[in-house]
Amino acid sequence: MFTGIVEEQGSIKKISQLNRALELTVSASEVTKDMKLGDSIAVNGVCLTVTDFSEDYFTMDVMPETFHHTSLSFLKHQSSINLERALRADDRFGGHFVTGHVDGVGEVIDKKKTENAIEIQISLSADLAKFVLMKGSIAIDGVSLTVFGIENNILTISIIPHTAKETVLGSIDVGDIVNVEADMLAKHLHAFVHAQR
Repeated sequence: MFTGIVEEQGSIKKISQLNRALELTVSASEVTKDMKLGDSIAVNGVCLTVTDFSEDYFTMDVMPETFHHTSLSFLKHQSSINLERALRADDRFGGHFVTGHVDGVGEVIDKKKTENAIEIQISLSADLAKFVLMKGSIAIDGVSLTVFGIENNILTISIIPHTAKETVLGSIDVGDIVNVEADMLAKHLHAFVHAQR
């Protein structure tokens, strides 16, 4: 379980690819401080398991299912990535409940500055858009955000300068593919309503 509050931006140190599976080695310094083998780390919002680490890097496997359904297949050497350790029971809780189980990907179709904010529009599939609620919570590349608009499968979010600086959302551009995790309450409610029919 995560909160969508990014702890640091890491970078891809090495990518080893075998067909549709990956082994990622990530350069990082904050999330490795109390790391253990088997720890869960959200990488651009995708929950992965630590298989090796030192004080300045860690390694994780990406299985074919994750490769196929997330944006991790687009990563390159030195790509910046959002990193968050799993939530501890004694932590302060910011953001919202994020599982790290990405529901799908979206494509950035517009990005513009409005006053002190950056407004980003993301095209979603209809299957994913049905879980998005106006003013509801959503995680984009692992960042906890509020939905500012959803119309015709187009999601609108807005980020403040701090979020732009501290996460990869500040550097994404039109055409980029991002990971999307809808609010778990919306997904459970949708499943419950449809199970009653």
